[in-house]
Amino acid sequence: MSDTAERDGGQRVERGGRGAADQGGATPAQPSPGERPLGGRSPGEQLSDEPVSDDERRKRRRVLARPGFLGTLRERLALLDEARALDLHDLDAPSDLYGDGIVEALEEKTAGLLGKEAAAFFPTGTMAQQVALRCWAGRTGNPTVALHALAHPEMHERNAFSQVSGLRPVRVTSEPRLPTAAEIRDFDEPFGALMLELPLRDAGFVLPTWQELTEVVEAAREREAVVHFDGARLWESTVHFGRPLEEIADLADSVYVSFYKSLDGFGGAAVAGPKTLVDEAKAWRHRYGGSVFQQFPTALSALAGLERELPRLPEYVAHARVVAAALREGFAAAGVPWTRIHPEPPHTNEFQVWLPYDADVIAEAAIRHAEVTRTVLFANGWEAKGPGLAFTEVYVRAAGLEWTADDVREAVARFVALLTEEVTR
Repeated sequence: MSDTAERDGGQRVERGGRGAADQGGATPAQPSPGERPLGGRSPGEQLSDEPVSDDERRKRRRVLARPGFLGTLRERLALLDEARALDLHDLDAPSDLYGDGIVEALEEKTAGLLGKEAAAFFPTGTMAQQVALRCWAGRTGNPTVALHALAHPEMHERNAFSQVSGLRPVRVTSEPRLPTAAEIRDFDEPFGALMLELPLRDAGFVLPTWQELTEVVEAAREREAVVHFDGARLWESTVHFGRPLEEIADLADSVYVSFYKSLDGFGGAAVAGPKTLVDEAKAWRHRYGGSVFQQFPTALSALAGLERELPRLPEYVAHARVVAAALREGFAAAGVPWTRIHPEPPHTNEFQVWLPYDADVIAEAAIRHAEVTRTVLFANGWEAKGPGLAFTEVYVRAAGLEWTADDVREAVARFVALLTEEVTR
């Protein structure tokens, strides 16, 4: 999944459903739903400047999830101080110019983690995946890319594959799961590459089983297609698969990863694979305008993320399952007529929560809950999926580890009380 702006907002937002133009038409893409501010306070921001006790100040900072990119400039710059303290790179070495130096060091480390021959750094994932699949199209002689209808390039990238890179995406399935081996074998058009988004974010951060994944890859190989993993969040898939990162990546001919979605870096992405492919990708990176003059802050923050966040992701995934179960129990105890945690248990540290209310009503309740309780249970926006039905995304990272199951259930009870008030107004 490429580095188009996330829905992980923490703002008071409007989340309407996607229209037909958002499903692959030519209409320019709009900002992701969680990034459309309506005005007013966001759930996670400072609520008052009045003097408060230490206990109250602690409560004000209590947010179940707050991604690093929503931090202040001072907080973001602290990543560079942390990188200096961790001694991740020789800071007395010359700075990078057009992708050398520290950028090459990041590429080498990434390739090693993924068990690939080489890797190329890109400023965005949108660019990285276009280039990788364009290179594969040249090798296979077929520009057709088979993917899921909910894959990031289909949902969020303004038809970049076809409009910019001469690729032809075809949708294998639109079901809220990864494609099956049978669907790959029986697909009625030839394709040169199969792109699998792991996890599939717009379906709920879902993953297949290890057996299902290996069977899908084998089915693509039978059709003489290459396999590319859209692995923006591949880093946190190891718990679900029960396999190390390099073994997962070994199934694919090439892998894209993001440095900011899970690792809290300033941005950036990489494509890893055979050295010949990566060398060509770097040539296309230059043509696409991706050979930025200096990128040491982003590269250094990525190295810090690999050092700090990557080892903690299994802990986040494990605690996400605790949080998800507590959310379900809390809504049941509060008498909500229907709720859905999807998937349950979560496949990664991110999952969806569905509630039978209008999105605007839930969003208003979330704002009021933050104001009244000084805690933020749902920091992301709510998206309407039909009359009286909406969902939001929940993720568990370092801040979420501080929440016990009892904390979550208590927060849900207070949230539902405010939600009921909103409904009856």
